[in-house]
Amino acid sequence: MKKRIAALALAFGLAFGLTACGGSSKTVTVGATPAPHAEILEVAKELMAKDGYTLEIKEFNDYVTPNTSLEDGSLDANYFQHITYMNDFNGEHGTHLVNAADVHYEPFGLYAGKTASLAELADGAQIAVPNDGTNEARALLLLEQEGLLTLKEGVGLSATKSDIAENPRNFDIVELEARLLPTTLQDVDAAVINGNYAIDAGLKVSDALAVESADGTAAEAYVNVLAVKEGNENSEGIQALVKALRSDEVRAFIESKYDGAVVALF
Repeated sequence: MKKRIAALALAFGLAFGLTACGGSSKTVTVGATPAPHAEILEVAKELMAKDGYTLEIKEFNDYVTPNTSLEDGSLDANYFQHITYMNDFNGEHGTHLVNAADVHYEPFGLYAGKTASLAELADGAQIAVPNDGTNEARALLLLEQEGLLTLKEGVGLSATKSDIAENPRNFDIVELEARLLPTTLQDVDAAVINGNYAIDAGLKVSDALAVESADGTAAEAYVNVLAVKEGNENSEGIQALVKALRSDEVRAFIESKYDGAVVALF
């Protein structure tokens, strides 16, 4: 009997110790692209630690693996994509990802390559854009915003290169993988670059030739979200992460760090 009591006491002590130290059940694993997402998560990590949580951040350099890893349970959450991309990914891949929280918006920028200004763009100039669904549409809408081309009426967020209705100056629209745009900028006249890749490459939105307007549907359609697998959005760990990401400390970090390239939406 004494041995049994001692064993029970030891088991209770171990369980209590794990709980008090924030054991494995209080670890949240989140996937992210390096900038700005992983940088923002580092701020959230410190805040979560105060609530007894360990935030494990895994960095990715593509837009597919963080979602497939979330679907198969390798991740508890990811933070790298906007809501429109996530919804399209679900439709194309049969995944079950949902938005746990709106966090921020990254205005797209048109950056100078071989040509220094919009006024200097020659007929037939090469302009690079992301080649993935919604991001290509977004880039083309920015080019339309600047009067460089006209899209077919009503194509909106589904626009592709084939939906260009008018291109009077015969610009060569070059479709490239989003992550490659900063590294190929010097090879084209200009490129429309995703906010996170622009930040990672040291490009400043204040130096862009043109910036996506925050008016209208842009911020709503392209809000970057904390994504989780359906059914997990209300778990304690995810709600602790939401609280940290939407904190005053994270807002202050975003405003001081990114100089308008990232805009908090909370």
